[in-house]
Amino acid sequence: MPIYMDRHDVAEMVTADHVAHIHREDLKIQHKFGCRGLTYWFDEKRKTAFCLIEAPDEKAIRMMHKEAHGQIPHRIIEVDAGVVESFLGRIEDPEKGENNEFNIITEPALRTIMALTLKQLSRAQSDSKQYESSLPDYMHAALNSLNIYEGQVVKQTHNGFLVSFKSVSKAIQAALDIKSSFNKIRGKKKVEMTGLRIGLNAGVPVTEKKMFFEDTIKLAERMCMFIESEIIVSSEVKELYNNESVKALREEENILLLTPADEAFLTSLMDYIDTTWSDTVVSVDDFSKSVRCSKSQLYRKMIFLTGKSPNTFILEYRLNEALALLNKQSGNVSEIAFETGFTSPSYFSKCFRKKYGVLPSYYLPAKWG
Repeated sequence: MPIYMDRHDVAEMVTADHVAHIHREDLKIQHKFGCRGLTYWFDEKRKTAFCLIEAPDEKAIRMMHKEAHGQIPHRIIEVDAGVVESFLGRIEDPEKGENNEFNIITEPALRTIMALTLKQLSRAQSDSKQYESSLPDYMHAALNSLNIYEGQVVKQTHNGFLVSFKSVSKAIQAALDIKSSFNKIRGKKKVEMTGLRIGLNAGVPVTEKKMFFEDTIKLAERMCMFIESEIIVSSEVKELYNNESVKALREEENILLLTPADEAFLTSLMDYIDTTWSDTVVSVDDFSKSVRCSKSQLYRKMIFLTGKSPNTFILEYRLNEALALLNKQSGNVSEIAFETGFTSPSYFSKCFRKKYGVLPSYYLPAKWG
């Protein structure tokens, strides 16, 4: 049977005791609707509750809530139990407190999400081999820091992680510790081959989007992929950290603190590029209209955030997409060139070689090159 998570935005006077009572009322009648309440999270400060329920469909959940207490959820999404546990740490009620007659849960579902990736900085083929051989050292150092600061690894790739933290302070400390560890490794190896990028964002599991933590993950990954700084911190993370810590978080070398305006710009820009990057006629004018600013404002903002002009940014975006297709062997050079928005295979090959140090045919079998 599918598992769902619903979201309740409750009134200011609602307390953890009230939510625990509502949960018990659900459990009393859940069998009538074929449901099974697994657990819930409640944020007293933000007045949000998230229920995890096994149910035949969304309608059954709404009917159960309506009959039990009348608190209809504002949003329901289908989730995977394993994904929920990897982000939130559990899929059942925590153990009761020593003095609690009932299990009153006061754990928020808010999490700080870290996206971390390691990028090869050099185009030289010889450095590429050194990069691949050094990755295990960097990955091991990152994992060690994540374990120390209680980060839950949600996803791991060959050169990065997606991590969930309960504590925003520990997420920040983990990022700083990883940066320090990487600097030590670079010093020992006497070569700058690996570029660290860490994006930190915070949010809740259910919003208006369809996927679990979708808004939070997407912005963290975009910050990590496209912004030119080693550690990038969202405005939400900065505010949470400053509320949680005595010492305020400040911008320093290779740590960029985004403003809400920065985030809105990046979101608008990437939403537009995600749907148009393969179109050969996309222009700077189109970019300006999509983010509602002038050409000069667009240029200044993109240089500040990404270190690239609009034209360079879209070119490198296309090359990255082309590289992914080449690695998947999803066609020959000409097919991939046109698929990724280049007007000719020769121009594509020239740009590709300039960025990666090899021709695109290097990644394909001889018969496809």
